[in-house]
Amino acid sequence: MTSRLTPGVAAGTTAPHPAARRGAVLPFVVGAAAAAGAALLVVRSPYQPLSYGICPSVLFLGVYCPGCGGLRATHDMLTGDLVGAWSVNPLWTVAAPLLAATWVVWTWRRLRGGPPLTAPRWLPWTVLVVVVAFSVLRNVPVLAPYLSPGPLP
Repeated sequence: MTSRLTPGVAAGTTAPHPAARRGAVLPFVVGAAAAAGAALLVVRSPYQPLSYGICPSVLFLGVYCPGCGGLRATHDMLTGDLVGAWSVNPLWTVAAPLLAATWVVWTWRRLRGGPPLTAPRWLPWTVLVVVVAFSVLRNVPVLAPYLSPGPLP
């Protein structure tokens, strides 16, 4: 009796079910969109004034939102300047690698046909508290040298 192996799959293992591969389409679309955005940030620097516009919260309210400096931080991380990334948005400098790791786990589970990725019930509330606290603290004048995104060069 002969056995037929799927090309590219090692003997003794099974290929992912076709439905599992179809389930991985969304993670790959999200990954492709993130990669395109990352490529744009590497090619076109957000350090040029108004190259990507201005944050509406700064424009209309005069306060920094939790995302202010996020484009510059992402540019710095992608070009290897972690100190620069930390100086313009420390929250995003921590969150971006965690989101990338979550994407890897999500994609791996979808490719393997595993159960969907679910967050613990406490996670959204913790994220909300951290983001709101960061938003408030980065607008406190005494903390501005540490938490504000700083002026464009």
